[in-house]
Order: sequence, then C-alpha cells, then structure tokens
Amino acid sequence: MSGSLFRPLKALGTLFEAPITLPMAPRPAAERYRGFHLNDHNKCIGCGTCSRICDNAAIRMVHDPELRADPVKGIRAERPAIDYGRCCWCALCVDACPTGSLSLSREYIHISENLDTFFFVPDEQGMHGFGFEHGWDKGDDNDLLAHQRQPMAEVGTEERLGDMREIVLGFDPQAALVEASRCIQCGLCHDACPTHMHAPEYIRAVWEGDFDEAVRQIYRTMPFGSVCGRVCTHRCESACSLHHRGDPIAIRWLKRYALDQLSPERVGQIASEGRTREKSGRRIAIIGSGPAGLTTAYDLAREGHTVVVYEAQTEPGGMMRYGIPEYRLPRDKLDQDIDIIRAQGVEIRTGIRVGEQVTLEGLATEYDAVVVAIGLHQGRSTRIPGSDHPAVMRAVDLLRTVWSGADFEVPRSATVIGGGNVAMDAARTLARLQRRCFGEVQVHLCALEAEEGMLADREEIHEAREEGIRINPSRGPRRCMVEEGQLTGLETVACLSIFDDTGRFHPRYDEEDARTHPAELIVEAVGQMADIALLPKSIVEQLEWERGRLKVDNDGATALPWLWAAGDMVEGPDVVHAVAAGHRVASSIHRSLQNNRGLTT
Repeated sequence: MSGSLFRPLKALGTLFEAPITLPMAPRPAAERYRGFHLNDHNKCIGCGTCSRICDNAAIRMVHDPELRADPVKGIRAERPAIDYGRCCWCALCVDACPTGSLSLSREYIHISENLDTFFFVPDEQGMHGFGFEHGWDKGDDNDLLAHQRQPMAEVGTEERLGDMREIVLGFDPQAALVEASRCIQCGLCHDACPTHMHAPEYIRAVWEGDFDEAVRQIYRTMPFGSVCGRVCTHRCESACSLHHRGDPIAIRWLKRYALDQLSPERVGQIASEGRTREKSGRRIAIIGSGPAGLTTAYDLAREGHTVVVYEAQTEPGGMMRYGIPEYRLPRDKLDQDIDIIRAQGVEIRTGIRVGEQVTLEGLATEYDAVVVAIGLHQGRSTRIPGSDHPAVMRAVDLLRTVWSGADFEVPRSATVIGGGNVAMDAARTLARLQRRCFGEVQVHLCALEAEEGMLADREEIHEAREEGIRINPSRGPRRCMVEEGQLTGLETVACLSIFDDTGRFHPRYDEEDARTHPAELIVEAVGQMADIALLPKSIVEQLEWERGRLKVDNDGATALPWLWAAGDMVEGPDVVHAVAAGHRVASSIHRSLQNNRGLTT
C-alpha cells in the first residue's frame, strides 16, 4: 500500500536531469498498429467507397493519368488520396474496401513544415517508400461487407418442364431487403450499364421500402423495366465492386422486385410523370416494335411529337415476344411495359409490313423522320451437307413458330447446333414440348466452343442440363444425315480450335473423332441477320454498309438526313443495348427537328 501511495513522488528524482530525445527515425510500430495507408494499385478499382465512408472527409478520389478506366470491368482511373490533417486512423476505409486493396502500415513517423506533404496518394510502399509491413488489413473479423448473394427461389426441374411457367420466382421481402443492404453505392454499375441506369438509387429505395421512388429511378432510363428485370444481360453485375471478392449485387432481380411490388396502373402513373403535354406538330415513323423502336417512340412521344410504329407481326414486341421463351419472359410482363409506352401517346400499327402495305419512300414523304429498328429475324445456316432438308430449321424460326402459337410438329429427338443463349432457348423450348408430348426429353446441343468458352450464360447451361439436355462442347457439325429422304441425325467431329493465329474464324477439326446425334429435327443457332428487303434498292445504294450491317454515326443517323437506324440490325441482339440505342436516336431526332424546323424545347 505504501509503495502505491508514494510512487508518484519518485518522478521528483529526475526533476533536474537533462532530457533525452530519441531520434525520429523510421521504425515499425506494434503488430496491429494503424499507421500510414497502403494501397495495392493492382487491386484498387477506384470505386470511391473509402472516400464515401470516411466521416472526417479525409479521403478524396484523384484522377491518375497513367490509369485507363474500363467501365465494363468496373474500373475507374481514380485512386484515393489521404489528408492526414483530417485522418483519425479509424480504419473504416480498410474495413469497407470491396477489393481489399487498402490497408494500414506499421509506419507512423512523418515530420515536415510543408503541410502539402500530409496529403498523400498511398501505394504499396507507404509514405516514404520504406516498405513497412502491414499493421491493419481486411480480415474476416473486420470485413464490413456481405459477400454472399441472397438465394433466389426457382420452380423445380420437374415442375418447370411440365409447362411454360416462369422459372425464377423472385425475391421475397426479407431477401430483397438483405440483398439491397449489401450495396455500397459505388456507382460502378451505373458506369457499366449501356443505358446508365440509376441502379444505386433504386436499390437504396428498395432498401428503404420506397417502391414508388425505386420505379421512378428505373424509368429515368429504362422503359422496359419488367423485361430488363428478367432478361437483361446484366453487365452491371460484372462491374459490381463486390464481384471482386464475392457475389455481385443482384441488380437485375432487385429491379424486377421493385416493379412487381406495384400495380401496373401505379407503374404507369409514375412513368408518365413529367411528360410533355404540348404537341410539337412533328411526326416520326418507326419501323419495328422491338426494344430499340419502342424506346425511341417512348422518348419522342414524351417530347410532344406524334409517333407511329409499324410492326409486321400481329403483336408488338419484336424479338422480345417472338424470340425469348415465356419461361424467361412472361408475356403479361412484356405487355405491361408496352402498355405504358402506348400510354405516352405512341400509336402501334401491327400487321403492316413496310415494303408491301406501305413503302419506305412513302413514309419519308409523310413523316419528318423515319427510324428503321428491325431485329435480326433471319437465321444463318451452317451450309453443311443436308442443311437444306425441310427438317432443318433456324433457331429464330423455331422460336417464332412456337411462341406465336402456330402449329408445330414436336420431334421425338432433336439436335441444336450452337453455344449461345439463342441455342439454349431453342433446346430448352424443345425439351418442354417433348416432355409435354412424350414424357421424356431427347435433345442434344453441339457447340464449337469448349464449355468454359460457350457464349450462353452459366445459369442457362446449368438449367439446360437439369432439364435433361445433353450438351456436347467442342463439337463441330459435319453433315445432316438423311436416309431415304428422312432426317435421322447430325454427324459431328471434335473441334480442336475455332480461330487461326490472326484471330479469324477458321475452325480446325479432328476428322477421326466423329459422333452421331439422333435428330428428327436439327436446329441451327449459329447467328442471325436482319431482313433488309423493306429497303428499296435506290435507298440501299445511298446508305453505307459495314460487314452486312447498316452503318450509322454515334447518334444512329444514316447517310440520309431523314433516316435513322437502331437496335439489333446495327449493334447485334441485346435488349439493354437496343434500349440505349433508342435513347440516342430519339435525342438525335429531337435535336435535329429543333435545329432544322424551329422547334422550341
């Protein structure tokens, strides 16, 4: 007790001793010390999460001219800079970093009269390049992010093969809330999306339970919310910052969830907010009612222009209706999106084929501008021996026949040639028809690519196998086998490589490795092209073409001042890219009419 009581008085013994100052030389601190920041630039994607989470505003993102941004991969040409006049070394930036690039070193000494030196862009070497060891790293015990996606309920294999019902059932409220809470609002998805959707905003609104606001944010750039929430290629998810260490946010499914929470009437009311009421007096004709054509129509109608869409099929929607199976895109959801576009004042005239009932020259005379937005409705052929047999179909013809409700004789055995999503759609459609008619599935799919190189989505391949489809990767078609006029199968050989040394398509086969796949029907899914018969020769000769596709500028304008083009015929098959093209074309036409015809904004 006495020792404790008088211990403070021992300091009096050193009162008159000379002070000793230790040199401020670089030296490591304790093992878990939170010293100056380190940043692995090979891991850092410039997402800015560290900057947003810092309560002291000690981190600012600065542009690095030596870096190259890549929105598709979710990389920005920015890196964090630390203001050590504000930093409190809490390490929240480290704990929240989605890639784990940030850490804190055991280096802690920096003396300078120049305050600017305390603003520092960290790299792997630390403040002074001494290479001090890490003190505080992201670990399982201090990781603030949830890296696992919420599971999505689906219809069981046996149930879904029994009919054409939608496979994905969607999030329940709890799963949607948890999934939305994973988003760190970095905005890399916005950068990657062709339409630059405001995904962080609608995800936050879902988390807050404000579905009106979520739908409002979706309709800022996406008039096909229900469609995109089901069949979008979701490039945004590949760019998601959480994808670097775990599962990306289910951005597509959250969009679907938000729209499914409101009635179609309420969604239509929100979509119509801010619509221009005053008519401009200008008229635009659009050929094709796919995503590009209807997006163009939606935007122009909201600007006050009169828009008429000409569609050759009996119902609008283009390849969304006649090319995407209903088990992926229910027709009532497509119809809801189209009804909202009609509600903006868009007139859709179906069953009218340009080049027959009306001519392109006639439309050019009647309207102020014309947009060609036709899809890729013609399939390409392998041209192998026997491919001209009546029992050899193109995938787009098969899908259009089935999903239009036309009569179709279901084959007991079928083989699909191709490895993309269209090939999967054809194979899985046939599997459902066979199960319904015969109680069993006998569908083969043969692709040139090895399985890891197949263009189809991974879930498409997985679900196709679940449904009994036999997938044969690295197989090239040699001939369609015909006996006494009847198609009996497809002969394939092993594909050793697809491209030559210059990158040109030039498959190389092992002719000794041959197989036969039984088939009463062969479906070719090896590419698509547009039917340009609607374009008269006099106009075709005035336009520019590139590898069979109509050449347009960045705004979709052609070489003719009154003609624009958009969609699959220009960019290839993809709903979200078609929507983005529709926005660009509509904006270009509106500007042109303003500049040349004296329109006011």
